[in-house]
This record gives sequence, C-alpha cells and structure tokens, in this order.
Amino acid sequence: MTGSPPPVPESNKSTKEVSSGQVVSLYAAQKKIYPRSIQGQFTSWRWIFVWLTQIIFYGLPWLEWGQRQAVLFDLDARRFYIFNLVLYPQDFIYLTGILVICALALFLFTAIAGRLWCGYACPQTVYSEIFLWIEYKVEGDRSARLRLDGASMDSAKVGKKSLKQLIWIAFSIWTGFTFVAYFTPARELIGTCVRGQIGSWEIFWVFFYGLMTYGNAGYLREQICKYMCPYARFQSAMYDKDTLVVAYDAVRGEPRGPRSKSIDHQAQGLGACIDCALCVQVCPTGIDIRKGLQYECIGCGACVDACDTVMDKVGYPRGLVRYATQSSMESASGGALAGAWQQVRASLMRPRILVYGGLLAVVTIALFISLALRSPFKVDVVRDRATLSRIVDGGKLENVYRLQIMNATEEVQHYRIKARGIDGLTIEDNSSVAIDSAQSRWVPLRVRIPYGSAKPGSAPIVFDIESVAGDKVIAVVSEKSVFLVPR
Repeated sequence: MTGSPPPVPESNKSTKEVSSGQVVSLYAAQKKIYPRSIQGQFTSWRWIFVWLTQIIFYGLPWLEWGQRQAVLFDLDARRFYIFNLVLYPQDFIYLTGILVICALALFLFTAIAGRLWCGYACPQTVYSEIFLWIEYKVEGDRSARLRLDGASMDSAKVGKKSLKQLIWIAFSIWTGFTFVAYFTPARELIGTCVRGQIGSWEIFWVFFYGLMTYGNAGYLREQICKYMCPYARFQSAMYDKDTLVVAYDAVRGEPRGPRSKSIDHQAQGLGACIDCALCVQVCPTGIDIRKGLQYECIGCGACVDACDTVMDKVGYPRGLVRYATQSSMESASGGALAGAWQQVRASLMRPRILVYGGLLAVVTIALFISLALRSPFKVDVVRDRATLSRIVDGGKLENVYRLQIMNATEEVQHYRIKARGIDGLTIEDNSSVAIDSAQSRWVPLRVRIPYGSAKPGSAPIVFDIESVAGDKVIAVVSEKSVFLVPR
C-alpha cells in the first residue's frame, strides 16, 4: 500500500471536469446589475408609491395629535398611541388582527395581479429605487456607471464614489433615526442628540436600522428579492392561469432579431421583437422576461415601459411586453392586446379570489367592530394573597383586593367601584377614583360581608367599575373574583 493521498471526490471539488475537457464552475460569481433608467406609466406609478410611502414613514413621527406624537409606541410606559387610540399590551389581539389582514390582502392581491406589492410598495424596492436614483445623479446613467467602475482609480472616480457613499450614509442614518422616532418621541430624540445625551439603545437601533438600509438598498438589492425574501418562494402557490403577470407575447415577438425600421419585418419572417435587450437592461433583478415567467420577476413593469418606448420608435403597436394573464396569452387570440384590467375583471370570480376576499372582509369588519365597541378603560382584579380573610370590628369578614384600572382615553376619567354577589357585600374605601389620561393605577379595596352571610369556602363575587361623568354612567366593566370565607 502506497503513501499517496486518496483522490478527492468530485462532490468536494469547486469545479467539474466534463468529458470534452471543458471546466465548468459550480459557483457563478455574482455580477453587479446596472439597471437603466426609463420613463413610462409604470415607472411613474412606482415613483408615486415611493413618494407616498416615504412621506408617510418620515412624516408620521413629526405629526402631533393633541399634546403628543400621533403615532408612538412607548415601550417604557407599555402604551401604543395611534392617533386617537391608546392601546395597552392587553390589546395585542388588535395587532394580530392587523397582521392577519395584511397577510390576507397580500394573498388576494397576489392571486389577482401577481407581485404588485414587491414591484411598487415593498420597502426593499422603494429604498433600492431611492439609492439607484442617488447613484444615477452622482455617477450618471447606466453606460456612465459601467465606464466609471471599469476605469482605473483617479481623483474623479474617488470623488464621485465618495460623494455617493456620503449621501447614502446620511440618508441611511436619517432613516434609522426616523425608525427610532416611532418608539422615542421625535422631538425628544433630536433634543437628546443635540445635547449629546442620546441613550445607548437609541444609538444602537439608529445605526443598526441605518446599516440594514445601507446594505440592503445599496449593495444587496435584487439579491434580497431573489435569495432572501420568502415571498418569492411561495408566491407560485397563489398563482394560476388567471393571475395578471408581466408577460412577453412570444406569438407576436418571435422570431426576434435586429432590422431596419424601413423594412417590412413580417415579409422578412421576423417578429416584433428587435432584440434590443432594453427590457433586460432596465430590469432591477436582471432577468430576461422573454424567457417566460420567472420567480425573480417582481412585477414592477419596467420592461413594459422599455418595450413600449421601443415599439413607439420603430412604429409597431405597444404591448409586446405587457401585463396579461397566462390564459389570455395561451388563447386563440393570444396576440390580441386585451386590456390588463379587463382581464382582471373577467377573472375575479375564481374560487380562490372569493375565499381570500371573503376572509379579508370578515376579519376587517370584525376588527373595526371590535375597535368601535372597545371599552375606554380596562380593569384587572387581583386578590391580595398576603392578607387572608379576617374578622374585623363589627364582626364582619374582610378580604383585600387590588384593582388595576387603565384609562385608555386621553382625558381624566372618574370611576365608581361597586361589588355584588353576596348579601351585605360592601366596599369600605376607594369606591370612587380619578385617573389621569392614558394612565393606570392600582386601587386597594377592602371588601366586607356580615359574618355568616356566606358558606365557608370561596364565594363568587363581581366588581362593577363604572366610568362616570357627573351622575351619568358612560361605560361599565365587570370583573369576576372570589371572596374567601374561613371554615
């Protein structure tokens, strides 16, 4: 037996040798995508959503509602302010309802019109658009960026790259600051920053969220959509032949090839596609839509705008690349330019649409009804375990309780506490309390019954807490408890 090392298995090699002697790499290097800027109706819609989402995100922390921030998640006080709503941790069910509504809406929109969320309103898409716009303004269009990255390092290249990085970093930090401003009041946060008294947790989250924005929108971009976002993986389960997607009309477009504008392409046996590859150059994920529907496609419509622009220039009808359903593309009139939204309306009565729509309507209506009927205050009753039943002056039995009353309004509220369930049941003190706006208070209660009015053991009782304005009862919350009678 020789001392030569054993051969390395093919599965452990980074390359694979084929019989012809050609070496094929098992790991393709990630190529940077340089999306080309384009104008068109869908590009305009994308920018409308960019402006709309960012005005909301950056503007809400500075919007006041009464004497406070309109939207504030105060974790220290365990209160969440959403305009005129004050929510407590006990209201977690409403957050669950909102998440269910968002999920069902996403399923519904995907089944109807594909990945519209991804292409127009997803934060990854929105911030990638913003960072690409900054890159375009600093370094130039696609060809200029390609030349700049391929050029040797000189003062001009260093200057442009440095300016772009500074703008990216400043924008990312401001984004992180805005995110933290939803949890620490924005004006208070900026004051602590100016005074150099900002807390360690605020610093951490400002830079962490800023770093994520910088990395995801500046460098990862399409890789988030292609490899990291789970939505791209399970979307196919919600697609069918009547889902509106970005599609290439192969019947009309093939065979593709360059040609002179003056020739009759049909007489030459050519389709409408001139093989300019502009649809590939504008795609933010770098795919070729002419190869059919691919999971990387985010449905942004950039290739539709690019192709329509080319069709206008060569004098062909628009719609070679368009929003369409697979069933319409495969029909006998697959080449016909049927309107996208007409196709959607014609396919809205599919079973999955009705199921998603029905569930969404039920959950949404239930959430709004629950919010409308929500009590303006909450009560928790805790029997004082440190103080057992005892006989007090007058021969009465006494139990001690603690009531936590949470005022969920933004006005001072007055409450009246009553108890029932046993004959002669009385509250000795604190039967009337006042609680400041959006505050909670523990109220100790001494509850007594005449000796012998209840059997030994635990007797059920009920506390009625009334929110009153003068002599008028506004709302009542009832909480059950037990009165312990010694044996």
